[in-house]
Amino acid sequence: MDLLNTLVEKGLRRELPTRDEALAVLATSDDDLLDVVAAAGKVRRHWFGRRVKLNYLVNLKSGLCPEDCSYCSQRLGSEAGILKYTWLKPDQASDAAAAGVAGGAKRVCLVASGRGPTDRDVARVSETIKAIKENNEGVEVCACLGLLSDGQAERLREAGADAYNHNLNTSEATYGEITTTHTYADRVDTVNKAHAAGLSACSGLIAGMGETDEDLVDVVFSLRELDPDSVPVNFLIPFEGTPLGKEWNLTPQRCLRILAMTRFVCPDVEVRIAGGREVHLRTMQPLALHLANSIFLGDYLTSEGQAGKADLEMIADAGFEVEGTDQVTLPEHRASAGCGSGGGGGCGSEGDGVCGSAPAAPAGEPRTDLVAVRRRGAGTDLAPNA
Repeated sequence: MDLLNTLVEKGLRRELPTRDEALAVLATSDDDLLDVVAAAGKVRRHWFGRRVKLNYLVNLKSGLCPEDCSYCSQRLGSEAGILKYTWLKPDQASDAAAAGVAGGAKRVCLVASGRGPTDRDVARVSETIKAIKENNEGVEVCACLGLLSDGQAERLREAGADAYNHNLNTSEATYGEITTTHTYADRVDTVNKAHAAGLSACSGLIAGMGETDEDLVDVVFSLRELDPDSVPVNFLIPFEGTPLGKEWNLTPQRCLRILAMTRFVCPDVEVRIAGGREVHLRTMQPLALHLANSIFLGDYLTSEGQAGKADLEMIADAGFEVEGTDQVTLPEHRASAGCGSGGGGGCGSEGDGVCGSAPAAPAGEPRTDLVAVRRRGAGTDLAPNA
Protein backbone atom coordinates (compact mmCIF):
# COMPACT_ATOMS: atom_id res chain seq x y z
CA MET A 1 0.00 0.00 0.00
CA ASP A 2 1.58 3.27 -1.12
CA LEU A 3 0.13 5.15 1.86
CA LEU A 4 1.86 2.90 4.38
CA ASN A 5 5.19 2.94 2.56
CA THR A 6 5.07 6.72 2.54
CA LEU A 7 4.21 6.87 6.26
CA VAL A 8 7.04 4.50 7.17
CA GLU A 9 9.54 6.57 5.22
CA LYS A 10 8.31 9.76 6.86
CA GLY A 11 8.39 8.15 10.31
CA LEU A 12 12.00 7.08 9.91
CA ARG A 13 12.87 10.67 8.95
CA ARG A 14 10.75 12.19 11.74
CA GLU A 15 8.74 13.96 9.06
CA LEU A 16 5.15 15.00 9.81
CA PRO A 17 2.49 13.21 7.73
CA THR A 18 -0.21 15.26 6.09
CA ARG A 19 -3.62 15.47 7.73
CA ASP A 20 -5.08 13.49 4.84
CA GLU A 21 -2.56 10.72 5.40
CA ALA A 22 -3.36 10.57 9.12
CA LEU A 23 -7.09 10.45 8.38
CA ALA A 24 -6.49 7.70 5.83
CA VAL A 25 -4.93 5.50 8.53
CA LEU A 26 -8.11 5.79 10.61
CA ALA A 27 -10.19 4.97 7.52
CA THR A 28 -8.35 1.75 6.58
CA SER A 29 -10.38 -1.45 6.40
CA ASP A 30 -10.15 -4.45 8.69
CA ASP A 31 -8.60 -6.34 5.78
CA ASP A 32 -5.69 -3.89 5.86
CA LEU A 33 -5.34 -3.74 9.65
CA LEU A 34 -2.36 -6.08 9.99
CA ASP A 35 -0.57 -4.18 7.24
CA VAL A 36 -1.16 -0.95 9.19
CA VAL A 37 0.19 -2.51 12.40
CA ALA A 38 3.24 -3.90 10.59
CA ALA A 39 4.03 -0.53 9.02
CA ALA A 40 3.70 1.44 12.25
CA GLY A 41 5.65 -1.32 13.97
CA LYS A 42 8.64 -0.61 11.72
CA VAL A 43 8.66 2.98 12.94
CA ARG A 44 8.26 1.93 16.58
CA ARG A 45 11.13 -0.58 16.37
CA HIS A 46 13.39 1.90 14.57
CA TRP A 47 13.23 4.37 17.44
CA PHE A 48 12.57 2.10 20.43
CA GLY A 49 13.56 -1.44 19.49
CA ARG A 50 11.54 -4.06 21.35
CA ARG A 51 11.69 -2.31 24.71
CA VAL A 52 8.51 -1.71 26.73
CA LYS A 53 8.59 0.86 29.51
CA LEU A 54 6.52 0.03 32.58
CA ASN A 55 4.89 2.78 34.64
CA TYR A 56 3.01 2.57 37.91
CA LEU A 57 0.21 4.84 39.13
CA VAL A 58 -0.23 6.01 42.70
CA ASN A 59 -3.48 7.90 43.30
CA LEU A 60 -2.50 10.36 46.03
CA LYS A 61 -6.00 11.81 46.50
CA SER A 62 -9.09 10.14 45.10
CA GLY A 63 -12.49 11.59 44.20
CA LEU A 64 -14.27 14.79 45.20
CA CYS A 65 -12.89 16.83 42.29
CA PRO A 66 -14.54 20.23 41.65
CA GLU A 67 -14.03 19.98 37.86
CA ASP A 68 -16.79 18.65 35.59
CA CYS A 69 -14.80 16.56 33.06
CA SER A 70 -17.46 14.29 31.56
CA TYR A 71 -15.17 11.27 31.18
CA CYS A 72 -13.91 11.17 34.76
CA SER A 73 -15.23 9.02 37.61
CA GLN A 74 -13.81 11.54 40.11
CA ARG A 75 -15.65 14.53 38.61
CA LEU A 76 -18.02 16.93 40.33
CA GLY A 77 -21.36 15.14 40.70
CA SER A 78 -20.03 11.69 39.80
CA GLU A 79 -22.20 8.86 41.06
CA ALA A 80 -19.59 6.21 40.31
CA GLY A 81 -18.90 4.16 43.42
CA ILE A 82 -15.16 4.81 43.51
CA LEU A 83 -12.79 5.04 46.47
CA LYS A 84 -12.69 8.51 48.00
CA TYR A 85 -9.87 9.61 50.29
CA THR A 86 -7.74 12.65 51.01
CA TRP A 87 -3.96 12.97 50.57
CA LEU A 88 -1.79 9.95 51.27
CA LYS A 89 1.13 10.65 53.58
CA PRO A 90 4.59 10.56 51.96
CA ASP A 91 5.48 7.22 53.57
CA GLN A 92 2.17 5.69 52.41
CA ALA A 93 2.75 6.88 48.87
CA SER A 94 6.34 5.64 48.96
CA ASP A 95 5.19 2.19 50.08
CA ALA A 96 2.63 2.11 47.28
CA ALA A 97 5.28 3.15 44.75
CA ALA A 98 7.66 0.44 45.98
CA ALA A 99 5.14 -2.23 45.01
CA GLY A 100 5.15 -1.00 41.42
CA VAL A 101 8.93 -0.73 41.28
CA ALA A 102 9.24 -4.27 42.64
CA GLY A 103 6.94 -5.39 39.82
CA GLY A 104 9.26 -3.90 37.20
CA ALA A 105 8.05 -0.31 36.86
CA LYS A 106 10.68 2.21 35.83
CA ARG A 107 8.51 5.24 36.46
CA VAL A 108 6.08 6.11 39.25
CA CYS A 109 3.24 8.49 38.35
CA LEU A 110 1.80 10.50 41.25
CA VAL A 111 -1.73 11.67 40.53
CA ALA A 112 -4.14 13.78 42.58
CA SER A 113 -7.69 14.81 41.75
CA GLY A 114 -8.56 18.50 41.69
CA ARG A 115 -8.36 21.59 39.50
CA GLY A 116 -4.75 22.18 40.43
CA PRO A 117 -2.45 22.13 43.45
CA THR A 118 -2.15 24.82 46.09
CA ASP A 119 1.36 25.76 47.17
CA ARG A 120 0.79 23.62 50.25
CA ASP A 121 -0.11 20.70 47.99
CA VAL A 122 3.08 21.19 46.00
CA ALA A 123 5.08 21.09 49.24
CA ARG A 124 3.29 17.87 50.24
CA VAL A 125 3.96 16.24 46.87
CA SER A 126 7.57 17.42 46.98
CA GLU A 127 8.06 15.51 50.23
CA THR A 128 6.47 12.45 48.62
CA ILE A 129 8.79 12.69 45.61
CA LYS A 130 11.82 12.87 47.89
CA ALA A 131 10.65 9.85 49.91
CA ILE A 132 10.12 7.77 46.78
CA LYS A 133 13.52 8.73 45.33
CA GLU A 134 15.28 7.92 48.60
CA ASN A 135 13.68 4.49 48.88
CA ASN A 136 13.79 3.41 45.23
CA GLU A 137 17.13 3.90 43.52
CA GLY A 138 16.94 4.87 39.86
CA VAL A 139 13.17 5.35 39.75
CA GLU A 140 11.68 8.20 37.71
CA VAL A 141 8.81 10.23 39.15
CA CYS A 142 6.09 11.98 37.17
CA ALA A 143 3.54 14.29 38.80
CA CYS A 144 -0.01 14.81 37.54
CA LEU A 145 -1.74 17.36 39.75
CA GLY A 146 -3.88 19.40 37.37
CA LEU A 147 -3.40 23.00 36.25
CA LEU A 148 -0.15 24.59 37.46
CA SER A 149 0.35 28.13 38.70
CA ASP A 150 3.52 30.11 38.07
CA GLY A 151 6.54 28.66 39.87
CA GLN A 152 4.97 25.33 40.82
CA ALA A 153 6.60 23.32 38.03
CA GLU A 154 9.99 24.68 39.10
CA ARG A 155 9.35 23.62 42.70
CA LEU A 156 8.42 20.09 41.61
CA ARG A 157 11.57 19.92 39.51
CA GLU A 158 13.69 21.04 42.47
CA ALA A 159 12.10 18.31 44.59
CA GLY A 160 13.26 15.68 42.10
CA ALA A 161 10.32 15.27 39.74
CA ASP A 162 11.39 14.09 36.30
CA ALA A 163 8.17 14.74 34.39
CA TYR A 164 4.76 16.36 34.50
CA ASN A 165 1.60 15.02 32.86
CA HIS A 166 -1.35 17.04 31.67
CA ASN A 167 -3.43 15.69 28.78
CA LEU A 168 -5.12 17.71 26.05
CA ASN A 169 -7.69 14.88 25.87
CA THR A 170 -9.54 15.97 22.72
CA SER A 171 -9.51 18.57 19.96
CA GLU A 172 -9.69 22.26 20.77
CA ALA A 173 -12.91 22.53 18.75
CA THR A 174 -14.78 20.01 20.89
CA TYR A 175 -13.10 20.56 24.26
CA GLY A 176 -15.96 22.67 25.60
CA GLU A 177 -18.35 19.75 25.07
CA ILE A 178 -16.57 17.56 27.64
CA THR A 179 -15.44 20.14 30.20
CA THR A 180 -16.74 23.60 31.14
CA THR A 181 -14.81 24.40 34.33
CA HIS A 182 -11.51 25.03 32.54
CA THR A 183 -10.40 25.50 28.94
CA TYR A 184 -8.25 23.80 26.35
CA ALA A 185 -5.93 26.80 26.54
CA ASP A 186 -5.51 26.20 30.29
CA ARG A 187 -4.23 22.71 29.53
CA VAL A 188 -1.81 23.91 26.87
CA ASP A 189 -0.50 26.51 29.32
CA THR A 190 0.28 23.85 31.94
CA VAL A 191 2.15 21.67 29.44
CA ASN A 192 4.19 24.72 28.44
CA LYS A 193 4.93 25.49 32.10
CA ALA A 194 6.30 21.95 32.56
CA HIS A 195 8.48 22.35 29.47
CA ALA A 196 9.80 25.70 30.63
CA ALA A 197 10.73 24.29 34.05
CA GLY A 198 12.88 21.58 32.48
CA LEU A 199 10.47 18.78 33.24
CA SER A 200 9.84 16.05 30.68
CA ALA A 201 6.42 17.03 29.37
CA CYS A 202 3.77 14.36 28.92
CA SER A 203 0.43 15.01 27.25
CA GLY A 204 -2.03 12.73 25.50
CA LEU A 205 -5.62 12.06 24.55
CA ILE A 206 -8.74 10.09 25.37
CA ALA A 207 -10.42 8.24 22.51
CA GLY A 208 -13.98 6.95 22.54
CA MET A 209 -15.86 10.02 23.76
CA GLY A 210 -17.90 10.34 20.57
CA GLU A 211 -15.24 12.31 18.69
CA THR A 212 -14.77 12.21 14.91
CA ASP A 213 -11.70 11.07 13.01
CA GLU A 214 -10.98 14.75 12.38
CA ASP A 215 -11.01 15.42 16.14
CA LEU A 216 -8.51 12.62 16.74
CA VAL A 217 -6.17 13.89 14.05
CA ASP A 218 -6.53 17.46 15.37
CA VAL A 219 -5.51 16.54 18.92
CA VAL A 220 -2.59 14.35 17.84
CA PHE A 221 -1.31 17.08 15.51
CA SER A 222 -1.66 19.58 18.37
CA LEU A 223 0.36 17.24 20.58
CA ARG A 224 3.06 16.98 17.93
CA GLU A 225 3.26 20.78 17.94
CA LEU A 226 3.55 20.89 21.75
CA ASP A 227 6.40 18.35 21.45
CA PRO A 228 5.96 16.31 24.64
CA ASP A 229 8.35 13.44 25.31
CA SER A 230 5.40 11.13 25.95
CA VAL A 231 1.93 10.78 24.46
CA PRO A 232 -0.40 8.54 26.48
CA VAL A 233 -3.38 7.21 24.54
CA ASN A 234 -6.36 6.53 26.80
CA PHE A 235 -9.46 4.62 25.74
CA LEU A 236 -12.54 5.86 27.57
CA ILE A 237 -13.90 3.67 30.34
CA PRO A 238 -17.62 4.51 30.43
CA PHE A 239 -18.19 4.55 34.19
CA GLU A 240 -21.82 4.31 35.23
CA GLY A 241 -22.68 7.50 37.07
CA THR A 242 -20.78 9.77 34.67
CA PRO A 243 -22.16 11.70 31.65
CA LEU A 244 -20.27 9.42 29.22
CA GLY A 245 -21.34 6.23 30.95
CA LYS A 246 -23.15 4.98 27.84
CA GLU A 247 -20.45 5.86 25.29
CA TRP A 248 -19.21 2.51 23.99
CA ASN A 249 -17.76 3.57 20.64
CA LEU A 250 -14.52 1.59 20.38
CA THR A 251 -13.52 -1.76 18.93
CA PRO A 252 -10.09 -3.39 19.22
CA GLN A 253 -9.53 -2.64 15.54
CA ARG A 254 -10.27 1.08 15.96
CA CYS A 255 -7.98 1.26 18.98
CA LEU A 256 -5.14 -0.21 16.93
CA ARG A 257 -5.74 2.30 14.13
CA ILE A 258 -5.68 5.18 16.63
CA LEU A 259 -2.39 3.94 18.09
CA ALA A 260 -0.92 3.51 14.60
CA MET A 261 -1.94 7.02 13.57
CA THR A 262 -0.41 8.41 16.76
CA ARG A 263 2.84 6.56 16.07
CA PHE A 264 3.05 7.89 12.51
CA VAL A 265 2.44 11.48 13.66
CA CYS A 266 4.74 11.17 16.71
CA PRO A 267 7.33 8.63 15.50
CA ASP A 268 10.15 9.24 17.99
CA VAL A 269 7.98 9.96 21.05
CA GLU A 270 7.09 7.53 23.82
CA VAL A 271 3.58 6.38 22.94
CA ARG A 272 1.89 4.82 25.94
CA ILE A 273 -1.18 2.61 26.01
CA ALA A 274 -2.89 4.07 29.04
CA GLY A 275 -6.33 3.61 30.62
CA GLY A 276 -8.81 1.29 28.96
CA ARG A 277 -6.55 -1.13 27.12
CA GLU A 278 -7.99 -4.14 28.92
CA VAL A 279 -11.56 -3.09 28.14
CA HIS A 280 -11.25 -2.09 24.50
CA LEU A 281 -8.19 -3.91 23.13
CA ARG A 282 -8.88 -7.05 25.15
CA THR A 283 -7.13 -10.02 23.51
CA MET A 284 -5.58 -7.68 20.91
CA GLN A 285 -3.34 -6.06 23.53
CA PRO A 286 -0.17 -7.87 22.34
CA LEU A 287 -0.62 -6.41 18.84
CA ALA A 288 -0.72 -2.94 20.36
CA LEU A 289 2.81 -3.44 21.69
CA HIS A 290 3.99 -3.24 18.09
CA LEU A 291 2.69 0.35 18.06
CA ALA A 292 3.29 1.67 21.57
CA ASN A 293 6.46 1.32 23.63
CA SER A 294 5.01 1.97 27.08
CA ILE A 295 2.17 0.75 29.31
CA PHE A 296 0.92 1.07 32.87
CA LEU A 297 1.53 -1.91 35.14
CA GLY A 298 -1.33 -3.16 37.29
CA ASP A 299 -4.22 -0.96 38.44
CA TYR A 300 -5.25 2.55 37.42
CA LEU A 301 -6.61 5.50 39.40
CA THR A 302 -10.12 4.33 40.22
CA SER A 303 -10.39 1.01 38.41
CA GLU A 304 -8.56 -2.29 38.22
CA GLY A 305 -6.19 -3.39 35.50
CA GLN A 306 -5.20 -6.93 34.61
CA ALA A 307 -2.76 -8.62 36.98
CA GLY A 308 0.77 -7.26 36.86
CA LYS A 309 2.08 -10.79 36.27
CA ALA A 310 -0.19 -11.09 33.24
CA ASP A 311 1.26 -7.83 31.85
CA LEU A 312 4.80 -9.19 32.16
CA GLU A 313 3.84 -12.50 30.57
CA MET A 314 2.12 -10.69 27.70
CA ILE A 315 5.23 -8.61 27.01
CA ALA A 316 7.49 -11.66 27.00
CA ASP A 317 5.12 -13.81 24.94
CA ALA A 318 4.86 -11.07 22.30
CA GLY A 319 8.65 -11.02 21.92
CA PHE A 320 9.30 -7.75 23.74
CA GLU A 321 11.43 -6.97 26.80
CA VAL A 322 10.90 -4.75 29.82
CA GLU A 323 13.02 -1.61 29.74
CA GLY A 324 15.51 -1.40 32.60
CA THR A 325 16.31 1.57 34.80
CA ASP A 326 19.77 1.71 33.19
CA GLN A 327 18.27 2.26 29.74
CA VAL A 328 17.26 5.65 28.31
CA THR A 329 13.74 5.55 26.90
CA LEU A 330 13.98 8.24 24.25
CA PRO A 331 16.13 8.24 21.11
CA GLU A 332 19.45 10.03 21.56
CA HIS A 333 18.41 13.18 19.69
CA ARG A 334 15.49 13.69 22.08
CA ALA A 335 17.22 12.51 25.26
CA SER A 336 20.06 14.97 24.71
CA ALA A 337 17.72 17.92 24.11
CA GLY A 338 17.52 18.71 27.83
CA CYS A 339 13.86 17.84 28.39
CA GLY A 340 13.62 16.59 31.96
CA SER A 341 15.29 13.22 32.49
CA GLY A 342 15.06 12.17 28.87
CA GLY A 343 13.05 9.20 30.05
CA GLY A 344 9.73 10.19 28.53
CA GLY A 345 6.66 8.96 30.35
CA GLY A 346 3.57 10.50 31.83
CA CYS A 347 0.37 9.69 33.65
CA GLY A 348 -2.26 9.63 30.98
CA SER A 349 -4.80 7.63 32.90
CA GLU A 350 -7.90 9.76 33.02
CA GLY A 351 -9.76 7.14 31.04
CA ASP A 352 -9.08 4.72 33.90
CA GLY A 353 -8.79 0.98 33.18
CA VAL A 354 -10.10 -2.39 34.33
CA CYS A 355 -9.60 -6.09 34.76
CA GLY A 356 -10.18 -8.10 31.59
CA SER A 357 -11.01 -11.54 32.87
CA ALA A 358 -14.74 -11.91 32.21
CA PRO A 359 -16.33 -14.06 29.49
CA ALA A 360 -16.59 -12.48 26.06
CA ALA A 361 -19.75 -10.65 24.99
CA PRO A 362 -21.12 -10.65 21.44
CA ALA A 363 -19.25 -8.33 19.09
CA GLY A 364 -20.39 -4.72 19.25
CA GLU A 365 -22.13 -4.94 22.64
CA PRO A 366 -20.97 -2.79 25.58
CA ARG A 367 -18.59 -4.65 27.90
CA THR A 368 -19.93 -3.27 31.16
CA ASP A 369 -18.81 -6.50 32.81
CA LEU A 370 -15.21 -5.30 32.45
CA VAL A 371 -15.55 -2.07 34.41
CA ALA A 372 -14.29 -2.98 37.88
CA VAL A 373 -13.88 -0.23 40.47
CA ARG A 374 -10.52 -0.35 42.26
CA ARG A 375 -10.84 -1.69 45.82
CA ARG A 376 -7.17 -2.43 46.58
CA GLY A 377 -3.85 -0.62 46.81
CA ALA A 378 -3.55 3.09 47.65
CA GLY A 379 -6.27 4.27 50.03
CA THR A 380 -7.13 0.74 51.22
CA ASP A 381 -5.69 -1.89 53.53
CA LEU A 382 -5.35 -4.43 50.71
CA ALA A 383 -2.17 -5.21 48.79
CA PRO A 384 -1.79 -3.42 45.44
CA ASN A 385 -1.81 -5.11 42.07
CA ALA A 386 1.71 -4.88 40.62
